[in-house]
Amino acid sequence: MHQTGNLTQLLPILRVYTGNKHFVMTMTHVHLLASFLLRMQETAADQQAAPLPPSGAGGSALLEMLHNSGPVALAVLVLLTFASVFSWAIIFAKWSSFRRAQTQSQRFVRAFRKSQRLSEIATVAEQFKPSPLVIVFTEINEEYQRQTGGRGLPRNPVALERAAQTASSEALTRMESRLTWLATIAAIAPFVGLFGTVMGIIDAFHGLGTQGAATLRAVAPGISEALITTAAGLVVAIPAVIGYNQFTARLREFGSRMDDFARELLSAIENAAMSQPAAPQVEERRVRQY
Repeated sequence: MHQTGNLTQLLPILRVYTGNKHFVMTMTHVHLLASFLLRMQETAADQQAAPLPPSGAGGSALLEMLHNSGPVALAVLVLLTFASVFSWAIIFAKWSSFRRAQTQSQRFVRAFRKSQRLSEIATVAEQFKPSPLVIVFTEINEEYQRQTGGRGLPRNPVALERAAQTASSEALTRMESRLTWLATIAAIAPFVGLFGTVMGIIDAFHGLGTQGAATLRAVAPGISEALITTAAGLVVAIPAVIGYNQFTARLREFGSRMDDFARELLSAIENAAMSQPAAPQVEERRVRQY
């Protein structure tokens, strides 16, 4: 009633002011204008009176947003959680296996360079089995034994080189197993999180259309909940990318070491064959002549 009286008193003033302009504001227009001004004033007062969140409420706010997330966002978060656990399991397993392979490779190279004959290192090669160099040595030694029986120059050096290349390829294939999963997770995790964000924003705007409230306070919760999935996708993808790049670089190092060791082994076989005495063959020829 008080507001209506004020509006009634305001009407003659508006008529007098606008009379020279040949425009008369009706009572309906005045009521609409007053209602709009009052609503804007109440909205501004509510925003000023809203308490600021405390500095330590970040964790509780995050849990609240997770609790209020929709089914699509929760499904995306569960999928990203499984992908993160799987990628971290691969990272720790590969890091442990690569570390053992490097340590055993260094020990095997030292033992190989100290030995005088291939038979000596062949008997202890199984002790250094995690090393990929053992696979290269075994393949070359078996091919050499098939050609010469362990004595003399190899009849087909090209076959030894092919055996070395085949062994290196097999060793690298074993070592890079499951690394493609890291690349896959690193590539698709951000897009999975983005999918959850898009669906969350769609739900937020759909709720705005249903409620009919187009204010920032009505939009912010839905958008903040939707952005959680994008952040989760990045959290999953970044370690997977780092792990994949690091392991790929380590595989290149192992490939170079296997190539160098294969050349060193072939040179050692040739040098050992050249240093062997040829006296038994001469005596056999003499026996045949007699």
